[in-house]
Amino acid sequence: MAKNLKVEPIGGPPSDVEHLKRESHYLRGSLTESLANRVTGGLPDLDNRLLKFHGSYMQDDRDYRTEREKQKLEPYYQFMLRVVTPGGLATPAQWLVMDELADKYGTGSLKLTTRQAFQLHGVLKWNLKKTIAEINEAMLSTLAACGDVSRNVMCNPNPYQSEVHSEVFHWAQRLTKHLAPKTPAYHEIWLDGEKILDSLEQSDGIEGDAVEPIYGPVYLPRKFKIGIAVPPSNDVDIFSQDLGFIAIVENNKLIGFNVCVGGGMGMTHGDTATYPQLAKVIGFVTLDQVLDVAEKTVTIQRDYGNRSVRKNARFKYTIDRHGLEWFVDELHDRLGWQLQPAREYRFEHTGDRYGWIKGKDNKWNLTLFIQSGRVKDLEGYKLKTALREIAKIHTGDFRLTANQNLVIANVTAQKKTKIAALLKEYGIEEGSYYSALRRSSLSCVALPTCGLAMAEAERYLPTLLTKLEPILEEAGLRDEEINIRMTGCPNGCARPALGEIAFIGKSPGKYNMYMGASFTGDRLSKMYRENIGEDEIIDTLKPIINRYAAERVSGEHFGDFVIRAGYVKPVTDGTNFHA
Repeated sequence: MAKNLKVEPIGGPPSDVEHLKRESHYLRGSLTESLANRVTGGLPDLDNRLLKFHGSYMQDDRDYRTEREKQKLEPYYQFMLRVVTPGGLATPAQWLVMDELADKYGTGSLKLTTRQAFQLHGVLKWNLKKTIAEINEAMLSTLAACGDVSRNVMCNPNPYQSEVHSEVFHWAQRLTKHLAPKTPAYHEIWLDGEKILDSLEQSDGIEGDAVEPIYGPVYLPRKFKIGIAVPPSNDVDIFSQDLGFIAIVENNKLIGFNVCVGGGMGMTHGDTATYPQLAKVIGFVTLDQVLDVAEKTVTIQRDYGNRSVRKNARFKYTIDRHGLEWFVDELHDRLGWQLQPAREYRFEHTGDRYGWIKGKDNKWNLTLFIQSGRVKDLEGYKLKTALREIAKIHTGDFRLTANQNLVIANVTAQKKTKIAALLKEYGIEEGSYYSALRRSSLSCVALPTCGLAMAEAERYLPTLLTKLEPILEEAGLRDEEINIRMTGCPNGCARPALGEIAFIGKSPGKYNMYMGASFTGDRLSKMYRENIGEDEIIDTLKPIINRYAAERVSGEHFGDFVIRAGYVKPVTDGTNFHA
C-alpha cells in the first residue's frame, strides 16, 4: 500500500526543520558557503541542523562562555564529529588514525559512545573538512552518525561468542549500509566529489524518488536507532532501540531474530507527554527477511511520524499513538507477508564481561573498563598512549562496546604477553580491578561541550562513585553489580531510564534520582527524589544500600529489591513513567 508525505503531519503543519530538509536539496543547503565564511567560527542555525546528517554538531565550550561574553567575543565555537562504526568494530590502523586526529584537530582525547561509535570533540570549523576527509581515507565515515535517519547499528561485540558474533556483526554492517542516506551531498561537500546538478527533481512524496528511495526529500521525523542483541547478553539495551533484533540461536547456529519495536530513552523535564519507552517484541523473522523488515519499519515511521512537534516525533510516540496492533498490521501490509511468532530467549545482564577471555578460535579477548568512554592520558594512567602502542603491534581488532568500554579482540597468544606488558607499563588495570558499581556505570559527555546539558555527568560521576564506594564496601557489596547511569539532561544518551540507579541533570549540581530498572534491561526506572544535590544523594542512598545488603534474597538485584521493598513502584510501560 503506497504512502506519501502529502498526508498532513500529525499535530499540525510541518515544523521549520521539515521545511529546512525539503529545501536543502538533499542535505546540501548552504553548508559549503557557510564553511567558507572566515568571519565566524560558527554556522547559521539552519546549516548546523543540516550538519547533523553529515555527522557533526556545532558546540561551544561553556567553561569559557562568561569570559568571552565579557570580552565581547562570540562563543568558543567548536564541533563534535561522530564516526560510524557498525557493531563498534575498528581495525588497529583505524584506531591509530582516530588517535592522531584527536591530537591534530581535537582536544587530544577520544570518546567511545554508548552507540559503539567514536566521537571527536573540539574540532574547529576550518578543520572540519580536513578531519572528515582523513576519516574517510581510513575507510570510516561520519555520514548519518547524527540526523533524522537510521544511525550507527549496534550489536553485541563479544568475540567469545565467535560464530554468532561474526554473523550479527555482518547484519549490523548490512543494515547500516542499506539504510544510509543515498544523497551525493556528503561526497560533494567533504570529499570534493563530483557535483551532481539538480537534474533530479524533488518529489512531494517518496514514490520513485531517485535520490533517496527510502527516505525521500524530507528524511525521517527524528533519529532512528537499531540494535542487535545476542542472548544472554543485553549489552546493547535492545529495548531502548527504535527497532531491535534479538538473535535466536539453535544448535550453535543463528537462525533468525525476534523483532522488537518502539523503544527510546529521551524525554523533556516537566512534559508528561514525553517519556522513555521500551520496545515490544512483535514476532520472529528469518535471516533473509531482516533488511525487508527494517526498511518497511523505517518507511512507516517516515510516513506516520509527527513532523510538527519534534519532541513527539520519535517512533515510540508513533506506535503509542496508533497502537502496536496497528503497526503490526501496517508492517504486514507493506511486507506482503507476516512475521512468525516470537521464539523463546532469555537475557541475564546488560553489562560487559571484563578481563581476558579465551575465544573458541584459541585467540584471546580483553575487555577494558574505560570510565565514561573517555580515552585520554592522566598522570600514572596513560590510557591513550597505551592503546596507541597496542594498536601498533595488534593483529586483531578493536571493538567498542555499548557500555563505553573497549574489547581488544582476537589477540594471539604471542601478542597477549606483549599487550599485557604494555598495559602494565602505562598503569592500565583490567576491569576487575574496579568496584562492580564503577564497572557498571555510564555517563554522557554533558558539560562543558553539550549545549543541552543542565548539569555535569562525565566529569562528575567518577567523583560521586568514589563517595559511594566506601558505603558499598562497608555493606559487603563491592563486587555486586548495580547499573548506575548519569546524564546532564533528559535526552537519555547514557540510557538513564534503564539504570537501577540513575541521575538526570536538572540544574547545576542538581539531579532527579531514579531507581527500579531491571538488571536485564526490560523494565524502566521510576523517579524517587527530585532536584537533589550530592549530600542528599548520599544520605538517600546509604540506608537503601544497607537495607539491600541485609534483606535481599538470593540472586535479587538492586532494581528488583527497591520495588519489593516499596521504595518505588514498577513502571509497566513508558506511558505511566510519570504516574
